[in-house]
Amino acid sequence: MLPTASTPALTDLAPATLALLLVAYAIGSVSGSLVLGRRRGVDIRQQGSGNAGGTNALRTQGWRFALGVVAIDIGKGALAAWLALRYAPVGTALSVTAHGYLAGFAAVIGHVWPIWHGFRGGKGAATVVGALLVLWPFAVPWLLLVWGATVVLSGYVGLATVLAAACLPLLAWLGDAGLPRWCFAIAAALLIAFTHRGNLARLRAGTESRFARARLLHRWRRG
Repeated sequence: MLPTASTPALTDLAPATLALLLVAYAIGSVSGSLVLGRRRGVDIRQQGSGNAGGTNALRTQGWRFALGVVAIDIGKGALAAWLALRYAPVGTALSVTAHGYLAGFAAVIGHVWPIWHGFRGGKGAATVVGALLVLWPFAVPWLLLVWGATVVLSGYVGLATVLAAACLPLLAWLGDAGLPRWCFAIAAALLIAFTHRGNLARLRAGTESRFARARLLHRWRRG
């Protein structure tokens, strides 16, 4: 069963909590692809799929650029979660753990809708992983396993990301998670499905592009 607890209203939150969430959102709003792209004089939102995430960075700018993008996007999720755990006020309506998950999710929101970049960002997956590395590291290998297996078998990166994120509520249930982890797991899974809604629509229409070089099953069949 899902854990139940009363949720404090926004007006009940301590000023320090609101400050941490605003800082987390601001950190999340620093888009790795756009920051690095400016050094190259490019805006990858004008190239490829138009998304400011790691996959589009890889397809349009190459693996070195994409590696830097992913490192920044993971790092900001981890930093936001760590800062919240380190500086969360005690004796308030929210636990320290809840502060960490809220800040991690605020960073993801910042990545998707960045205030520094006209509210046009990426899809949030790397920043979710960054937050999980601090808050719930046990989940990360399982997500990577599902993601990698789906990419290898199908070649669909978007589908792999959605399926990996969808595993979070299952892992929360199997691990008898508390309310903050449950809320993060469900919210992250829903947000990743939302940000990948275009991928899912193209998949249903049969027009979604594949990452052919990673599709080993197709190679084995041809061999």
